[in-house]
Amino acid sequence: MQVIRDFFVEIDRLWPQQAAHGHKVRLSLIGCGALMLQASYERGTKDSDVFETTDLTAGVKQHLLALAGAGTDLHKRRSIYLDIVPNGVPFLPHVPLWHPATDINRALQHIELRVLDVVDVVVSKLKRFHTNDQSDIDAMIERDLVTHERLLDRFRAAVDEFIGDARAPELPRYIANLHRVERDMLLVPETEIELPSWI
Repeated sequence: MQVIRDFFVEIDRLWPQQAAHGHKVRLSLIGCGALMLQASYERGTKDSDVFETTDLTAGVKQHLLALAGAGTDLHKRRSIYLDIVPNGVPFLPHVPLWHPATDINRALQHIELRVLDVVDVVVSKLKRFHTNDQSDIDAMIERDLVTHERLLDRFRAAVDEFIGDARAPELPRYIANLHRVERDMLLVPETEIELPSWI
């Protein structure tokens, strides 16, 4: 948690005065960064993912990437950079669940962080499912932060979001990844997830 916390505290400290308009800019964290700020969890990471929302105007994005994007002085000092993830890319339900990052927000003047719910982060990681994603999921399960019932509920909600567009053909792979989590981490039987016959 300390790495991510210090990273955003420094972004806040460096935030340009001309970009401050009397209200805090809300940043929505997904991925490992969201887990580290709410789950007593820490691992090495090269980036912190911020979800692109309507709060991120073109000017805000420009300031964020100039301060903390890849190749900036902050990136070189802290070995971590900020990445903005476009809406529609992560595997998430139509209405993701967010929580205020209360502890760190007390230390911030210009930005305000909210973090994606732990189970929604786990669902999103079933898309890529690389080694780090699997380790993150396993760590959340070990901490009793992911129940099978809730995982299935949020997974099905994400499937409903993807099923009606060009992303639908990817769903069988996500289901296979869910089955690995069920079988190898939660130690429960695999759940049948129904898809339309054309997929």
